[in-house]
Amino acid sequence: MPRVLPTEEAYDLLELTQEIADRELAPRVADFEARGEFPREIMRVLGRAGLLGLPYPVEYGGGGQPYEVYLQVLELLAARWLAVAEAVSVHTLACYPVAAFGTDEQRKRLLPELVGGETLGAYCLSEPAGGSDPAAMTTRARRDGDGYVINGTKAWITHAGQADFYNVFCRTGGPGAAGISCLLVDAGTPGLAPQARERTMGLRSSPVAQVVLDEVRAPGDRLVGEEGSGFRIAMRALDSGRLGIAACAVGLAQAALDYAAGYAREREQFGQRIVDFQGLGFLLADMATAVSAARALVLAAARLRDANLPYGVEAAKAKLFATDAAMRVTTDAVQVLGGYGYVSDHPVERYMREAKVLQIVEGTNQIQRLVISRDLARG
Repeated sequence: MPRVLPTEEAYDLLELTQEIADRELAPRVADFEARGEFPREIMRVLGRAGLLGLPYPVEYGGGGQPYEVYLQVLELLAARWLAVAEAVSVHTLACYPVAAFGTDEQRKRLLPELVGGETLGAYCLSEPAGGSDPAAMTTRARRDGDGYVINGTKAWITHAGQADFYNVFCRTGGPGAAGISCLLVDAGTPGLAPQARERTMGLRSSPVAQVVLDEVRAPGDRLVGEEGSGFRIAMRALDSGRLGIAACAVGLAQAALDYAAGYAREREQFGQRIVDFQGLGFLLADMATAVSAARALVLAAARLRDANLPYGVEAAKAKLFATDAAMRVTTDAVQVLGGYGYVSDHPVERYMREAKVLQIVEGTNQIQRLVISRDLARG
């Protein structure tokens, strides 16, 4: 697909990403997904190539790239291995609180290590009883000397047990959003205990689990932002994270479209290629249009972000449309292959299983509709 990028450096970056995706990701994805093994070494390869800190400042070890470029990198990775692209997106999300809300001293001291490529982050917001209502969280941090002691349980944590650092959102004050703060906790901290992995429908190479925090001590200098600012940090981070998931959805849908179209060009029935039957050709045309429309929405929201303009509602629209489109396109890809689409000999059944989770993570699509409709109600 032809791409219009802002700089020559961006073209080189996408070319590098495509080479790594084809060489390191595509040959391994089926094996790792079948075994349910997280490709930690591949994440280090991406880090050494500079792909784990792309949207963050060069002065702190990042890539200094606009979001418009970073999201297209995610798309290329997702087209080869969604779990790896999602891992990059989650890691980028986990670096955001320090990058956007940390003090100058915290950025200088912490950010180079976070975005440098060797470490991996996790983002601990959801809880077992509060997924879509984070303001009701019960994980609590109490003051203890010059630090905090955290107790509670976080749920659906990507990279649980693999991450080197965890952004833990917890209650330091009273009820509601105003009582929530953000603490950065190292993985080896006593009392931080990732639980058994969830047995997921798709993304089986991505570790997702609850994380129990039992008297976990965090130094006071690991408070990100001020006490009580955690909810605002979390929501701002999710605006960016939603764009990451939307870009992943575009890449997954593109992979499904490419595979289905290629199959339809080769498969013959009744003496002709099935792509030449109008019913199936029109189905593929709708799939292609949905992918292009989703990509356009994602990049439009990214350009607003890059211009420092309000983009939260546009990010919600992009996440909503792109992930719904990915679900439709992957389902239709299975239909194009017929019975062969239902067996694991072809990747489209995996694409379909993977697409479902994109409609759930970083805020369900029902939450995205709520964000958009409330904006419309405000006028």
